[in-house]
Parts: sequence; C-alpha cells; structure tokens
Amino acid sequence: MFVDILLSAILITGFLMIAAKRIGAIIKGFISQSLILFLLTLLLAYKSHSVELYVVAGLLFVVKVILIPHFLSRIVKKIKVDENLGLFLNPTVSIFVALFFVYLSYIFTDKIVCVEEGIEHGAFSVSLSVILMGMFIMIFRMKAIAQIVGLLVTENGLFLAAASVSGGMPFFVEIAVFFDIFLCVIILELFVYKINKAFTHIDVHRLNGLKG
Repeated sequence: MFVDILLSAILITGFLMIAAKRIGAIIKGFISQSLILFLLTLLLAYKSHSVELYVVAGLLFVVKVILIPHFLSRIVKKIKVDENLGLFLNPTVSIFVALFFVYLSYIFTDKIVCVEEGIEHGAFSVSLSVILMGMFIMIFRMKAIAQIVGLLVTENGLFLAAASVSGGMPFFVEIAVFFDIFLCVIILELFVYKINKAFTHIDVHRLNGLKG
C-alpha cells in the first residue's frame, strides 16, 4: 500500500515538472521526485534487509537530493538566467500529453512486458511514464537547464525500471551510474555557463541560427 502511494507521488511530481513554467519549479519537482525515489529504495532495502540497497539509497539522497540540485541552483544564480522556461507546448497540452504517456506505459506493461502482477507491474509502468516525461521535457523546453533536468528525470525512470524488473542493477554498476550522472551534471554546468557567456542566453532554440 505504501509502495503504491510512493509510486503515485513519483507520477505526480512528473506532472508537476511537465506543467512547470519556471526553472525554480522544475528543479524543486526534481528534488521531490528524487526524495520519493530515495524513500522507495529505502523501503525496498528494509524489506529485503539488503545493506547494498541502503548504500544505494544513501547515494541517491546525497547525489540527487542534495548535490545535483545545489549545482543546478548555482548555475541559475551564476548566469542570472530568466526564470521562464520557454515552452514549445503550453502546460495544459503538456499535461494531456503526459496523461497519454501514462496510458501508453500501462498498456505496454500490461500487454507486452512479461512481469508479475503487483509491485513490479506498477513500478515498471510508472518508470516508463517517467522516462517518457523526462524525454518530453528535454525536447519541448527551450532552456538548457530544463533539458538537464529532463535528462535527470529520464535517469530516475531508468533507475526505477531496473529496480522493478530485476530487483536492481548490480551494486557496483549502480554506484558507477551515480558518479557518472554527477560528473555529467558538472560538465553540463560548465557547458551552460560557456553558452551563456558566448551568447548571453541559454535558449537552445536560438542556437539554430548557427546552422550553415
């Protein structure tokens, strides 16, 4: 029952990020989603009595709830970026698209993917929805920072998918993924800073003018 509540909360945070109009709101949405994912991992660790899962939950909290949001907030303050995300699709249309993603994920999980009914089934369906929502944010939001968040949301979905299908990735693989994501954010921070310094904005659609 508690697992279902956490899975529903993960979906809700996805909808909130899809509907967000400001950078601060989408970063807070990512923090909330990562915190819920941490609680879900902690619950799985408690049920399985797995020390490795406790370590993974701790890394998830440190990297995704504390460090990455800190770096994202630092980017926003450093380059003094406009809070407006820049939307290719308005929030209302985006919410309907996200609902369609949830429907597709449920149908795909129910009809095609061979997983057992229960927690795994629901978690896998939610994970596919989160992956699609992350990709949507990456494609339909103009600001580079929002696209970084979209990448991180997609990774949250992949993490949940791995946990729902196989009970989690091998321990050292999970640790490597966390460090890869952390390093990726640091590199993207430098990338966004350089874009802003060179072009005085981080609206990626305006870079189309550089095409030959």
